[in-house]
Amino acid sequence: MAKITVIGSASMDLVVTAVKRPEKGETILGESFKTVPGGKGANQAVAAARLGAEMYMVGCVGDDAFGKDILDNFKKNHVSTIYMEKVSDTESGTAHITLADGDNSIIVVKGANNFVTPDLVEKAMDVIRESDIVLIQQEIPEETVEFVSDSCHQCGVPLLLNPAPARQINKEVIEKAAYMTPNELEASVLFENKDLHSALAQYPNKVFITEGKNGVRFHDGEKEVVVPSYTVEAVDTTGAGDTFNAAFAVALAEGKNFEESVRFANRAASLSVTKFGAQGGMPARTEVEESM
Repeated sequence: MAKITVIGSASMDLVVTAVKRPEKGETILGESFKTVPGGKGANQAVAAARLGAEMYMVGCVGDDAFGKDILDNFKKNHVSTIYMEKVSDTESGTAHITLADGDNSIIVVKGANNFVTPDLVEKAMDVIRESDIVLIQQEIPEETVEFVSDSCHQCGVPLLLNPAPARQINKEVIEKAAYMTPNELEASVLFENKDLHSALAQYPNKVFITEGKNGVRFHDGEKEVVVPSYTVEAVDTTGAGDTFNAAFAVALAEGKNFEESVRFANRAASLSVTKFGAQGGMPARTEVEESM
């Protein structure tokens, strides 16, 4: 069984479904509203747990009802919360999501996720050292991402950095990460002065650009490879990228090669969009294997 630690955000998603997005100054009627657990870190932890990994989550929630619900959801999904902390007098993180026009748009309010600091990570170093792989994203402070990058590099533990939301990253962080999984927009921010094909060639078997329904693109050291996605009828694309990252990490930790790992991750991500909610469609291991 793969042992994986996720360091990142845990939030509550506030999801509105509508026929279209409102224009500036426009008010429209929505079709539904739901609250569901989310946050990129939490999503990846839950997805990996459902795929059979032994999971540990390092993060923060607020001292509010959302915080309790987030922790309860981790326990329900067999994610260890031993390194989760509750921050007093602070609200839990939230993501305000609009589903319209067959896609999503999201505003993230960090809340307690701002307290995922290097000091918090220090408390989890024992489990980090024992992990097969560590996952991190960018809904937490930049200094924490840099600290985790240094710590994993020193410990010899591979770090998978999902550089979302998009922002410039210290070059040392890029060099020390074992794997990076930007989408096309995030890749253009990361490598703003470089052609993306050149960037892939510079980081073979390290940078994997997710291109939605078109699949995943990487360089294998000799040539550029595109691993196609799977065609499904999408209900909600929220969390598809998180499912990909989790499944990719699980496959790598289990010893699959890069192309096998990407195919496994693509299949899991494609299944995740067939149900509502970032975590609602995240598949169990048997679902992925049977569908492949």
